[in-house]
Amino acid sequence: MSQTVDSRLEALGVTLPTPAAPAANYVPFVKTGNQLFISGQLPMNADGIQHVGKVGADISVDGGQAAAKLCAINLLAQARAATGDLEKVRLVKLVGFVNSTPDFTEQPKVINGASDFMVEVLGDKGCHARSAVSAGSLPFGVAVEIEAIFEVE
Repeated sequence: MSQTVDSRLEALGVTLPTPAAPAANYVPFVKTGNQLFISGQLPMNADGIQHVGKVGADISVDGGQAAAKLCAINLLAQARAATGDLEKVRLVKLVGFVNSTPDFTEQPKVINGASDFMVEVLGDKGCHARSAVSAGSLPFGVAVEIEAIFEVE
C-alpha cells in the first residue's frame, strides 16, 4: 500500500475524533520504550455513547461489528494523540470485550469489525494478535470495549 494512513482514512470517509478523556482513575495511554498501550475505548462519537445493549439479545452481530469499528476509530485517535503521526505505529494486539448473552459464541465475528478496519487503514502494519472475549456487562452498558497495544517507530 503506497497510500498514507490519512489518505486511507479520508477515502473511507473517516475523520478521527478528539480523543475521549478517561471516565475514571486511569490515563488514556501509556508509552514505554517503543510500546504504546491504549486503554479500552468505547463506541463513542460526537453524539456520545453508541451501541448500548447486549449482543445476542438487543444488538445483532452486524451491530456489534459497527460498535467494534467505532472503538477502533477511537483507538486510532488515541494513538495519534500519543505519537502525533499514525505512520509511526504498528498494531501489535487488540483485546476485545463483547457485552453478550451467556449463550452467544460469535465474539470473534464482532471484534472483526475492529480488526478488519485496522487492516484496511494501516495495511500490513494493521495485522495483529487478538483476543475476543465475552463480558457480562461493560461500562455504560455498551456492546463492545477494545484496548490495543501498538509498536512505535
